[in-house]
Amino acid sequence: MLDRFTLQKIIHKNSAWLENQQTNILSAAAIITAANILSSIAGLIRERILIAYFFDNPISRQALEAFQVAFQIPDALFQLLVLGAISAAFIPIFTELKNKDKNQAYAMTSSVMNLVILVFLLASLVIFLFARPLTVWRTGESFTPEQIEIVVKLTKLMLISQLFFAISNFFTGILQSYQRFILPAIAPIVYNLFIVLSLILFYERLGIYAAGVGVILGALFHMLIQYPIVKKLGFKYQPSVNFQIAGLKKLLLMMPPRVATFAVSEIQNLSLGFFATSLGNLSFLIIRLALRLMTIPIRLFGVPIGQASLAFLSEKSEKKDLDQFRSLLINSINQIAFFALPASILLLILRVPIVRLVFGTKNLPWETTLATGKVVAIISISIVAQSIVQLLIRAFHALKDTKTPLVITTITVSLYLIVNFILIKTTNFGINGIAAVTSITAFVELGLFLIFLNQKVSKLITKTLILPQLKILTASFLMSVFLYLPFRILDQLVFETSKTMELIGLTLTTSTIGLLVYLYLSVLLDIKELNLIKKVLHSLDKWRKPLTQATKTELVVETGQDNRN
Repeated sequence: MLDRFTLQKIIHKNSAWLENQQTNILSAAAIITAANILSSIAGLIRERILIAYFFDNPISRQALEAFQVAFQIPDALFQLLVLGAISAAFIPIFTELKNKDKNQAYAMTSSVMNLVILVFLLASLVIFLFARPLTVWRTGESFTPEQIEIVVKLTKLMLISQLFFAISNFFTGILQSYQRFILPAIAPIVYNLFIVLSLILFYERLGIYAAGVGVILGALFHMLIQYPIVKKLGFKYQPSVNFQIAGLKKLLLMMPPRVATFAVSEIQNLSLGFFATSLGNLSFLIIRLALRLMTIPIRLFGVPIGQASLAFLSEKSEKKDLDQFRSLLINSINQIAFFALPASILLLILRVPIVRLVFGTKNLPWETTLATGKVVAIISISIVAQSIVQLLIRAFHALKDTKTPLVITTITVSLYLIVNFILIKTTNFGINGIAAVTSITAFVELGLFLIFLNQKVSKLITKTLILPQLKILTASFLMSVFLYLPFRILDQLVFETSKTMELIGLTLTTSTIGLLVYLYLSVLLDIKELNLIKKVLHSLDKWRKPLTQATKTELVVETGQDNRN
């Protein structure tokens, strides 16, 4: 029988892999991608369970749409106050400080954390008191009084979860500064699993509010699982604010432009709620489901490389090594495009089968499936643009420039609002029009980011960037042809797609054909990013070895982004 000491030793050794340091972008991005795949699966399971529970009748469907709307205000508060602080400059400044004095870096962390939490609590109080008028103001005329009541209650409830996320994201920033990406990548998986578990356990008693309870529990454990490693790295919370601490003033000076950038972005998100709820017919729920599918490739390719690159780009920026900075940035852009473009093609061609497989419970109407598929097709075109923007934003942050992203975001959001308002008032395009505007503005945003960044680092938009992009675009276009033709033929002659297993067979067969064509064309066109697949496999193999060695060696501890799904 194992005694307590032996059990602790076993746990201690077998958890060593959670603290492994990722020393290059590829290994870090591979780990984040692997965890994001699991997190995305958990998120899709969550959505499917919500549909299964709440799509039986019009009243429960409206409750589900209200649940989605209720996320907006708490999430906006989180984006403004937490990500405005973390993503503005926290990682670059923390990295700079910890290389000189870890104690000063952690003291700065406690001070900015306390400031953010204080403002967060005050803002939460205001939202709690004025939840009803805020809900009425930001929803359209087709939103029912019963839905407004649900949104008001859930908004108040989910404010608690955002407080846990506020603390958790500081932990994430610390871990990523130390190039520890495993636990921050696992945390969203835990978050989603608790929502699913809460639905299963409490649905009969709480109805739609069971999902709200799950959000709180998920956010709590999102924070708790990161704390032990953060503590081992040397973080000690200090309940005070010291404005004389090195780095704090610099961070506070850089926060306003980034907070303003998030504020502009949140205007776009809130306007989406207003435009969609003005249309009725569960339009907001449909576009949210479509966005859920569209964001998966972004989370798998754009976000991991963007997150993993920030620390490395910050290091090159600190050393004033712009040549290495530029080379690293171009390689990362090409890498994102290599994976994101074929992913967008798959979603574009296989939109209806994918929607049916992911969300197609027995109680999901066929017309809802088709409507969601159309929106997926339109917004999937912008996946590569939105993925690359995730990286370019962080490139500006590494250069400690938060003003330029504010200018770009203001331009693109203004365009989004104006065009959507015109479409909603003067046309019958409905949610398809909103989806089209989303894609158009994403490419405008990408173009502006590239132009402004080229001015800052120079020689960015050259053949080193353009030629690989043209090759990837050519391979992706030909892939779409070879994907569409077998899909149409097999759909009509071979597979009976009214049956789930045959639908899976059709999807797997055609997507495999398309991807094999893409890989073949990548070899033919000498797309160098193809070597990434070999490097990723090699990186994962190197990362696997410490896992097997964890039971044989002692643990060595170094003392001293929206990463939610």
